[in-house]
Amino acid sequence: MNGRSQFVPTEGRVVALCGGVGGAKLAVGLQHVLGERLTVVVNVADDFEHLGLHISPDLDTVLYTLAGLSDPQRGWGRSDETWNFMDALKQIGGETWFLLGDRDMAMHVERTRRRLSGESLTAICIDIARQLGIRSAVLPVTNDKLSTMVDSTEGELEFQRYFVGRRCEPVVKQIRFSGAQDACLSEEVVASLDAEDLHLIIICPSNPYLSVDPILAVPGMAEKLRATSVPVVAISPIIGGQAIKGPTRKIMDELGLEPSNAEISRHYAGLLDGLVIDITDAAGAGDLGVDVHPVPTLMTDLQSKITLAEHALAFGDSLRATHKRRIRPLRSEAHHDKT
Repeated sequence: MNGRSQFVPTEGRVVALCGGVGGAKLAVGLQHVLGERLTVVVNVADDFEHLGLHISPDLDTVLYTLAGLSDPQRGWGRSDETWNFMDALKQIGGETWFLLGDRDMAMHVERTRRRLSGESLTAICIDIARQLGIRSAVLPVTNDKLSTMVDSTEGELEFQRYFVGRRCEPVVKQIRFSGAQDACLSEEVVASLDAEDLHLIIICPSNPYLSVDPILAVPGMAEKLRATSVPVVAISPIIGGQAIKGPTRKIMDELGLEPSNAEISRHYAGLLDGLVIDITDAAGAGDLGVDVHPVPTLMTDLQSKITLAEHALAFGDSLRATHKRRIRPLRSEAHHDKT
């Protein structure tokens, strides 16, 4: 890297709200720039019990990615993975619809062991991040059970059954977050959002409906974003009317939503001060109700991840310098039901 292309803050902390693959890519760039000044708050509504093990797909994707252990081809799991466990499981008639690599199994077995011994998911995650040499803080949004449920043309499906088992094929009618009303933000997440040196909050380009909304569904999170004195900036997952990764475009179509930056801005209405969009969409940005920053948002390698992180940080810094905080209205819940 030959110097930074953008001015970025040299002090203060940044909190990033993050799902899996897309969010983790930006988190890598943010960690490169900020190091220990970054806190990544991760969705856990994808978590489920499988083969007696506690599986945390988004948390693991973020941990593996920040530690440089993720598989760049698959986009999930660990690199240099082997599949002897799955082969042996298939041989004896076990469930093989959800793939667990041999290296990946260590994470699930150790997490489950420690959970059964009484440790919180947060404590386990903090320790594993330290063991893996991750400089930034990685925090599950809650220690409580939270589950994404997809109401589809095949009935209600747990998220992993929809996403992995059925490969997102059923048509989505509605999405709800079971357990959200009774969940609590972890003490560590609250402390990160209340920190005196908090500089900026970033919503990563994760799927708004499956990855970010579960984070916002935990009581207190949306309220903290509305009340914070620092800018809140989101990176749109839409480029030219398409989502680069995952089922974002498919879900938007099935929910009757326009696949556009305008819809992303509406979805996060009341929470944002700024929206980073791809430079190819600059001409059609119009009035999105927030400040817009068009830059290249496609992350194909480490440099592009770092550059996008720098752009987001510089944009947030400009909002701090030129704008007073808006009074945010209540966020619309029109497109999903949280229970």
